[in-house]
Amino acid sequence: MDYVNLGKTGLKVSRICLGCMTYGEPDRGTHAWTLPEAESRPFIARALELGINFFDTANVYSAGSSEEIVGRALREMTQRDAVVVATKVHGPMHKDPNGRGLSRKAIFAEIDASLKRLGMEYVDLYQIHRFDPETPIEETLEALHDVVKAGKARYIGASSMHAWQFCRALYISKLNGWTRFVSMQNHINLLYREEEREMLDLCVEEGIGVIPWSPLARGKLTRPWTEGSPTKRAQTDQFGRGLYVGAEASDRAIVGAVEKLASARGVNMAQIGMAWLLAKTGITAPIIGASKMGHLEDAVAALSLKLTEEEVAALEAPYVPRAVAGFEIKRA
Repeated sequence: MDYVNLGKTGLKVSRICLGCMTYGEPDRGTHAWTLPEAESRPFIARALELGINFFDTANVYSAGSSEEIVGRALREMTQRDAVVVATKVHGPMHKDPNGRGLSRKAIFAEIDASLKRLGMEYVDLYQIHRFDPETPIEETLEALHDVVKAGKARYIGASSMHAWQFCRALYISKLNGWTRFVSMQNHINLLYREEEREMLDLCVEEGIGVIPWSPLARGKLTRPWTEGSPTKRAQTDQFGRGLYVGAEASDRAIVGAVEKLASARGVNMAQIGMAWLLAKTGITAPIIGASKMGHLEDAVAALSLKLTEEEVAALEAPYVPRAVAGFEIKRA
């Protein structure tokens, strides 16, 4: 396993981050495809064996049960200081008007609730899951600063938003002497490269760690092109259905290029898709979901797979611009 600094910080993270949305009680929340605790624990254990020290979850995953499962497993399997634990705040956790979003009230309530579920005194990285146009960014940033100063989080991070919104947040933090975002968790893979236009360059320039979600496009880059939804997750993942629409011809060609290169290299398609992302300038640690042990093995194997310039060009050639996907387009 390789370890790198998260952005400009001194925090060392594995170049693969285990995304824990896959682990949660299926009867809680809206993800019927998640693995319950007994089935989840072997994946967390194997990740640790492979040298992965970076684990990402969120308060909304399976109504909090993901945090519970991950917290119990890590407490029993390793030392707290040996791992980097990340969680998020933004989505609805209660039906009342203040049960979601990035207000000071919501942030203070949700960090305490997340720590209780995790069974931890602090998280290493506390992230805003999306931008909240209904709350002044100054209120959000000061509240996050106070969470860090209270010792409940070591660092703060952001997730999918417009580059101008992120740039403004960084400026306001600097202006006020508040804790600065150190990471951006955004949507990047061979089928969705719109973040290359502005966000990636912004993160490189500002020294922000980039930890992409859905690095293999919800599994589309791991198997030959098929029509329809071949997996249980694909059949029930309402959010995922809206991510890859409007560019089917391009997507099909890209998947075909991945399949062709994987065959030529004698590796799985997942390794090709991951190797492409790992090699991009500014990428710190893609966040992978693993519901089969092979998913973990392929991600780690991709660290040793180096693509040539010609191979990268062949993979990228079919791409066409597509609509922004992964977050709502709203102005503050």
